[in-house]
Amino acid sequence: MAAVLEVEELSKRYGELEAIRGISFTVTEGEVFGILGPNGAGKTSTLEIIEGLRRASSGKVRVMGVSLEREPGRIKELVGIQLQATSFLDFLTAREILDLFGSFYRRPLETRGLLERVGLTARAGVFVKNLSGGQRQRLALALALVNDPRVLFLDEPTMGLDPQARRSLWDTIRQLRGEGRTVVLTTHYMEEAQELCDRVAIMDHGRIMAMDTPERLIATAGIDHRVAFRAALPEGAVRELEREGSVEREEDRVVVRCCQLPPVLELLARLTREGLAVRELTVRSAGLEDVFLALTGRSLRD
Repeated sequence: MAAVLEVEELSKRYGELEAIRGISFTVTEGEVFGILGPNGAGKTSTLEIIEGLRRASSGKVRVMGVSLEREPGRIKELVGIQLQATSFLDFLTAREILDLFGSFYRRPLETRGLLERVGLTARAGVFVKNLSGGQRQRLALALALVNDPRVLFLDEPTMGLDPQARRSLWDTIRQLRGEGRTVVLTTHYMEEAQELCDRVAIMDHGRIMAMDTPERLIATAGIDHRVAFRAALPEGAVRELEREGSVEREEDRVVVRCCQLPPVLELLARLTREGLAVRELTVRSAGLEDVFLALTGRSLRD
């Protein structure tokens, strides 16, 4: 697939603070690419430089073959942007906002179709100040689409939304990918990245710590699965479980950490058939959040 975004040795300094430290990555056509990291990792600064909203201290950016350094105005015509926080004029309606932004471009998409796409047709004539948080986020996404861009940059697109509104936006992002558009997003939500992204880059302290598909990052991180349950385990059963992974016990509570789930579950099934009473069984597979915390050592929101 063709590269639509190329970032080469990108750096950004704010005085003595080096917010971005020589990062490089490429995003291909039709890909959903996620940038993850704790607050202060450099995610938003990276996006704002690529979007032409900030100047890089050094490095190169090309969007669809266009150099950011040479033709920043051209890049703004090619991309759609949803900022982390979007301010609207409260006493314009959703329709009027889209008409206004559409007038800035030579070939804007039709306002009616944009409203329908983001589920705001019934709220088209409502003042922006009377829209819910989820509806305002959907309007911000419609504004990002007004110039029919092939590349979209979404900075924390579902921040602060309830689960229903978040999943509605996930569906829209999947539809955009299905149309062959490229989406670059930042997010704090590991489930969101794992669900939506073809690849992710995990940033911390201005560097890319790891970059790959969520599945490969999880598989190569060496993070165990966790099987927890309550049972009065005989010593023979403990020794059998220890052949499959580490076993932690506190009274009748048992936690088995293992690389392969099937042998542990098969062993527990056999012990149950032999009369062992197993209660409160939970199985937790390693996920992107485990990889994130292993690499950064920091909580998602510190």
